[in-house]
Amino acid sequence: MKTASASAVRPGMLGELDLHLFGEGRHYRLYQVLGAQVMIFEGLAGVRFAVWAPNARQVSVIGDFNAWRPGMHLLSPQGSSGIWAGFIPGLGQGVTYKYHIESHHQGYVAEKADPVAFASELRPKSGSVVCDINAYRWGDETWMRERGPCNAMVAPIAIYEVHLGSWMRVPDEGNRWLTYRELAPKLAAYVNDMGYTHVEFLPVAEHPLDASWGYQLIGFFAPTSRFGTPDDFKFLIDTLHQHGIGVIIDWVPAHFPKDGHGLGYFDGTHLYEHSDPRQGEHRDWGTYIFNYGRCEVSNFLIANALFWLDKYHIDGLRVDAVASLLYLDYSRQPGDWIPNTFGGNENLDAIAFMRRCNEQIYLEFPDVLTFAEESTAWPQVSRPTYVGGLGYGYKWDMGWMHDALHYMGRDPAHRKYHHNELTFRGLYMFSENFVLPLSHDEVVHGKGALLNRMPGDFWQKFANLRLLLGLQYTQPGKKLLFMGGDFGQWDEWQHDRSLDWHLLQWPSHQGIQNWVRDLNRIYRQEAALHALDCQPWGIEWVDCNDSEQSVLSYLRKNVFASQVVLVVFNLTPVPRYAYRVGVPRRGYWRELLNSDASAYFGSGMGNAGGVHTHDCPWHHQPYSIELTLPPLSVLVLKVV
Repeated sequence: MKTASASAVRPGMLGELDLHLFGEGRHYRLYQVLGAQVMIFEGLAGVRFAVWAPNARQVSVIGDFNAWRPGMHLLSPQGSSGIWAGFIPGLGQGVTYKYHIESHHQGYVAEKADPVAFASELRPKSGSVVCDINAYRWGDETWMRERGPCNAMVAPIAIYEVHLGSWMRVPDEGNRWLTYRELAPKLAAYVNDMGYTHVEFLPVAEHPLDASWGYQLIGFFAPTSRFGTPDDFKFLIDTLHQHGIGVIIDWVPAHFPKDGHGLGYFDGTHLYEHSDPRQGEHRDWGTYIFNYGRCEVSNFLIANALFWLDKYHIDGLRVDAVASLLYLDYSRQPGDWIPNTFGGNENLDAIAFMRRCNEQIYLEFPDVLTFAEESTAWPQVSRPTYVGGLGYGYKWDMGWMHDALHYMGRDPAHRKYHHNELTFRGLYMFSENFVLPLSHDEVVHGKGALLNRMPGDFWQKFANLRLLLGLQYTQPGKKLLFMGGDFGQWDEWQHDRSLDWHLLQWPSHQGIQNWVRDLNRIYRQEAALHALDCQPWGIEWVDCNDSEQSVLSYLRKNVFASQVVLVVFNLTPVPRYAYRVGVPRRGYWRELLNSDASAYFGSGMGNAGGVHTHDCPWHHQPYSIELTLPPLSVLVLKVV
């Protein structure tokens, strides 16, 4: 075991500008200063350690290299910044370490993981690991140079949401999960085959509990060691990029767990969290809430967001639980929260943090995406900060998700009484830049898999799922679908086992997969279905009022290129013959998609590939067509 004496620690390592910017809360490259930096100092190779612990009396680095003995490698305070730093020669990659902190307060002593560690031990171990994150040689230069148009608002964005630990496992080897490097070619090939544009990973940062799915983070700057090293994770991203696939990660700045080696009570005080539990704890989640009003804390989080975009070439951040950030009384009883200075329930510090974070992200990385998982009616979530918005690129449309699932879960005989659940979205669908999500949250906690939530017999369940997915892909808004939903998983998602890939031996599940593959293809090919996803002139209702027959029809349009497609839904199992629909153009309307086609496990009913128009005005349109509407089907047609 390599050891070094206390005298080997070189103090005074941080520059005045670094300390000044950190004190102001504007050091957005904090990850280049804090943590364990592999470097050469005064001609010696080693590691510089730096940690923020302003209320510490003494901080030392402990690890295998000094038999975990406190006091052998003491760090030095850096002015009045609260940062402790020192350089230890002879150390390098792979060294495991923690900070031993002795506080000024109440004799508090603790061993803490590094808040800015770039790698961590595999749970249940909790040490930080020295890692040189600048050593990886990327091969995605073309993607990084050209990704802007792929992430633009006029581009098709169809996101495949993935949990790394359960997408695919190896049952012959103890049900182990795949490593980052094993996942890379398999996932890239699957996503390309299915036609998705982006992958979104559930949180990838280090977390102690598998069952949290990654939403209770300890190592905000460290990809989880469950699947490999930081370079292995970069290889996964690199591979996806080289296959033309964007990568989004779930980012969790709303809270953190109470594990003893984590951020909580870090230096003997409530450093990262509020001291008052009415502000500093999520009672429902058993976690701490960041003190967003403390400039060093908001700096830590903003730098963390930029870190993933910078060092890992991430293309987008989906911000979890934004509603819990916005409201001081989120999930709290009366009297169990503290109003803001104006007496309201808005969390002004968190709002300022989110705005500043989005401003900095788009300033430095204008070609990336940010998404808010926000479940309330807070206005202007996806509008620029200079007009009073929060500055996100997109907001998840949770209202559409709830309404669509409620509607599709109803017996078709009753759907005519609830037609408004499908049309209500028309009142607000352009108030934000929306993503239509069918996410992991909809297939857990007893809700059941999407397929199992559909009503009817065996065949009707599959037809109804095809309808739901057709609604998602043809409505204005970008798309997100959780893994398993694209081949009709029967069982609820379980984080500790693989998806049921064996189901694809059956034509019924192959049909769902074929349907999603073709939805992605048409969504990407037809600009009318994506170019104006976030603009009101991207859709025109043909007939939203035929509740008696549960038929819905609209035009998706790209007015700038004079492109239009017609979408017609029959939301009952009763076929409709010679159903007249108004259209804006004369000619032959070809079926681009028919969810009842036999390739999708449908009945094979349809319109023989297309129909010709009649010079009969209908639905306030100059022409019309007569369609056969198959049972529980969606048709997508285009004039040629």
